[in-house]
Amino acid sequence: MRNFRERYGRYALFALIFGLGAAIFIELTPFLGGLMGAATIYVLLRGQMFFLTERRRWRRGSAAAVLLAEAVLCFLVPISLLGWMLVARIQHLAADPQPLVHAVKSLSELLYERTGYDLWQERNLSSLIAMLPRVGQYVVGGIVDFAVNIVVLLFVLYFMLTGGRAMEAYVRDLLPFEGAQRDGFVHEMHLIVRSNAIGIPLLAVVQGSVALAGYLLFGVPNPLFWGVLTCFATVIPIVGTALLWLPLAAYLALAGNWAAAIGLAAYGTLVVTHVDNLTRLVLQRRMADIHPLVTVFGVFVGLALFGFMGIIFGPLMLSLFLFCLHIFKCRYIDGGSDIPSSACARDSRA
Repeated sequence: MRNFRERYGRYALFALIFGLGAAIFIELTPFLGGLMGAATIYVLLRGQMFFLTERRRWRRGSAAAVLLAEAVLCFLVPISLLGWMLVARIQHLAADPQPLVHAVKSLSELLYERTGYDLWQERNLSSLIAMLPRVGQYVVGGIVDFAVNIVVLLFVLYFMLTGGRAMEAYVRDLLPFEGAQRDGFVHEMHLIVRSNAIGIPLLAVVQGSVALAGYLLFGVPNPLFWGVLTCFATVIPIVGTALLWLPLAAYLALAGNWAAAIGLAAYGTLVVTHVDNLTRLVLQRRMADIHPLVTVFGVFVGLALFGFMGIIFGPLMLSLFLFCLHIFKCRYIDGGSDIPSSACARDSRA
């Protein structure tokens, strides 16, 4: 009878935890971007927090406030400014589509002169004009979600920083590992988080800056706008930035500026692409090696779940999932007893 009551209590408690957890997770889905953002930035700032509180003897609240200001200045303000630039451009086009219509008309005339294909058709124009209000509504909704998740991120990050080692010890105790296995798992999680949270934005900034220099050099209209778009295009490996500089080179060719078109195409092929490969090589040596397919599908998943913030958190979530799957294979299918090493884990993602 006692064993039955123990099993009943264990399974009932598990069912209660699972049911309540599922309900809470569903309700918190709109805020997943903010929650994952707080956890990601905490991993990046935890070392500074321990330095201020344990070596400099700062109060936890004061140290957390200083690091929150650092997070806002170094992480959130640049992302917000880039996002706002794109949002403002799209909203302006949605409110006044005439400049876009004029640009498309000019491009269609050039295309018709060079190729004989008439892009300026009534159905194409109607589809373009009808699409703009929907894009504007989507952008406005994305702005609201982004603002709410930023507030959630800062709120949660403050309490994570003040929790510090006590919070980490509690989370460690919940992990299904012991001793060195648990330490290896936590270390690999830190590598994955740092690789995605630092590597993806750094690669985007470097490659976007190099592409911007080319746009300025060869006279591309609105070079800053296209440079920002190039930053976001870097999350798509293989094609990546070619989605921007190749059509821009084609536009320059249609406009009759063949020297600039050939120069931009050569610059994109020889400089922008090789800068991408070189930067990825350097980052892979210094951080966890994330397979390009993880980045591609992670971005798709992240955008669907988190919106704009999913560019970073989508690949992070997919990387964590694949690492946990590899641990399950090593421990329970292959019969190993230890957490796989970093090299083994990276081989599983290659």
